[in-house]
Amino acid sequence: MKKDVIVLIGAGSIGQAIARRVSYGRHLVIADINEEVAEKVSKDLFNAGYDTSFTKTDLGSKESILKLIQHSQQYGDIYGLICAAGVSPSQAPIDVILKVDLYGTSVLMEEFGKIIKEGGSGIIISSQSGHRLGALPQEENELLALTPTQELLDLDLLKKIDNTLTAYQYAKRCNVLRVASESVKWGKRNARINSLSPGIIITPLANDELNGPRGDNYKKMIDLCPSHRAGTPDEIGDFAAYIMSEKAGFITGSDFLIDGGTTASYWYGDLQYMRKSMGN
Repeated sequence: MKKDVIVLIGAGSIGQAIARRVSYGRHLVIADINEEVAEKVSKDLFNAGYDTSFTKTDLGSKESILKLIQHSQQYGDIYGLICAAGVSPSQAPIDVILKVDLYGTSVLMEEFGKIIKEGGSGIIISSQSGHRLGALPQEENELLALTPTQELLDLDLLKKIDNTLTAYQYAKRCNVLRVASESVKWGKRNARINSLSPGIIITPLANDELNGPRGDNYKKMIDLCPSHRAGTPDEIGDFAAYIMSEKAGFITGSDFLIDGGTTASYWYGDLQYMRKSMGN
């Protein structure tokens, strides 16, 4: 029997937290670049009562995204999309960050927007980093929001990027702008798309960073933010579940910063030293 389908791409802690809240009674497809991870998460959730399948998907490949859609549609109509995949500035070079986080996420929204079921919704997990990039000229905003996906990586403004952090910030700013532009198209199918921009959320990767060579900087950032702590995947999951639900039916094309006030402190509070040290 076919069911509505929820597609999770990126099988980490945040994606799982969201999927657990929105996938009961539906078929959950778990996609990840690491097929072994996707299989393990699928098995764990199956043993917790969810109807699951898994597949290997490379977010940086349009062909792989289209195969993910084909895999998912065999179980029913796609009702929800959760994108929690991506690479960080410490994990990949500039070209890979732009290909996966900027181009791939844009393709994902575009292609799922063509087939999303009426009344469906999507969540893109972006990052607080996009909010640390200064205001861009409106011309650049429009280029990032509206350039055809296959031409995105040819933009001159992206070719000038010379470090991985800036690449990541531009990718996450692009995510937010593409969510806004794609929401117009999704709306023609009576569907919604939004993004969440988390701050430091405790996951295995975050714990590695906190205990790694840059750990002291991360800990200082946590101590000096208004909340004085990091967040948890469940907190992101709770909010995402609301945004994807019918209760949030008037919310689309929006981005929600969930960072314990870290960005507010970065611009206006005790964390201004970080901005000034970077010349922003």
